[in-house]
Amino acid sequence: MTSTPTTRGGTRTPSKRRLSDVTKHLSMPSGIVAHGYPAVARQCRKMGVVHDDWQQALATAILAKRANGLYAAGVGGVTLSTCRQVGKTFTIGTIIFALCALSRGTKVLWTSHHGKTTDETFESLVALAQKPQIAPYIRKTPSGSGKQQIVFTNGSRILFGAREHGFGRGIPGVTVVVFDEAQILKAGALNDMVPALNTIKNPLVLLMGTPPDPKDPAEVFKARRRKALDIEQRRAKGEKVASNALYVEIGADDDPDPDDRRQWGKGNPSYPDRTPEASIERMRELLPDVAAFIREGLGVWDREVNGTRLITEPEWAATAVGIVPQEGVKAIGVAFNLDGTRVSVSGALKHADGIHTELIDARPLTESGIGPLADWLAERKDSVALFVISGRAGADALYLALRERKVSKRQIHLATTVEYTASCSMLHDAVRGRTVTHPKAPAGDMLDASIAVADKKQRGQNGAWGWVATTPDGDETPAEGISLALWGVRTTKRRPGRKRSVMTA
Repeated sequence: MTSTPTTRGGTRTPSKRRLSDVTKHLSMPSGIVAHGYPAVARQCRKMGVVHDDWQQALATAILAKRANGLYAAGVGGVTLSTCRQVGKTFTIGTIIFALCALSRGTKVLWTSHHGKTTDETFESLVALAQKPQIAPYIRKTPSGSGKQQIVFTNGSRILFGAREHGFGRGIPGVTVVVFDEAQILKAGALNDMVPALNTIKNPLVLLMGTPPDPKDPAEVFKARRRKALDIEQRRAKGEKVASNALYVEIGADDDPDPDDRRQWGKGNPSYPDRTPEASIERMRELLPDVAAFIREGLGVWDREVNGTRLITEPEWAATAVGIVPQEGVKAIGVAFNLDGTRVSVSGALKHADGIHTELIDARPLTESGIGPLADWLAERKDSVALFVISGRAGADALYLALRERKVSKRQIHLATTVEYTASCSMLHDAVRGRTVTHPKAPAGDMLDASIAVADKKQRGQNGAWGWVATTPDGDETPAEGISLALWGVRTTKRRPGRKRSVMTA
């Protein structure tokens, strides 16, 4: 945490850099008529906290309100992309301290992906809470394992936890959720925690992170950036585009000289007043490669190839449904990528009104191999009509593992190349004909992300084709998985007796 608060008797004064001076991309929510920051600013002054001008402007944008008194970014959320050591923990932390002090019973979840990051953030904010002008607002700061909290005298609380440990599920009545390390935020974690806001009239979701490494599971973060940049570009052309989200990106120029101090200042508005030169020099020296420093030290995103897609966005959106059917014939599709390092598992349900598909999971294969996957599938053998598996690198091994777990031969189908390509065409035709559905999902959903970059690649000379990802970090296996599941549920004649949905099994 690089920015430090000015307490009574302090000598620091805020810099005069505005938000528009330091942002590389800025997409504001529409309909702003009022601001919640003045009250927060007054509370910060009581706490001895001084924000730089750009931090004040950021807080003003975050807390902007519509005519109904609700946050302008209360639906789409706030996304903040910055470099490291810019002071975002201080900035967001002090805003939340003020909100907690102002509103009795405010409940905040602050979650990082890694436990170590959670511990560091908790320690930083506890140190802030111990400042003489803030301490009177604080009742206690328990720090036991899984119980890290900052409890205010008025009953407000900030709860800290790591997503890798399942933190945040089932906690009701949450006012604010902060997703730290948003560059490694998975859609599943978002789905687990956002419902905690449902009972609050004016909640707020904040995602903050650094530009992702190519290996990061950054679908959520990337999707929010793409949407914001599209809005920004359309507005620049004069279009009136409504938005319910705030996106702020602070970073140096594209392809910067990593040793240019002017670029250091562009990438980090806290340099050199709050973040000393030595701190950035240390990152420059210790980060493993120049690209990592440009991402993490200067806040610059890797150039993103937009890619192409076969199923258009309107076609895909037209087949999304909010209510998932529960009864019918079920099939599961399992798709391994070419080198067997990733696998996707999808389900299809043939019900009275059509066929519903959805992605169950997509992930890298761990050192434990396919054993856990085979266990999970075998547990569902009594309710699934057919398991359809594709991908030379893993299909045979999974077949043997399922047979060892007493899954019937008749229930396991290794898709041939002809069947695989037929399944891809089948999904495309079904979406265009609106004879198949999939769940509505939040931004960053892995299936949506896969469909968004999945195009067709010819297989052989007869016009057959299969799915291929058209971006360097894209993943075609979710698209393949639902194609296989769809093919399976349409072609199988098996009818297991149990009717429990594969989506919820």
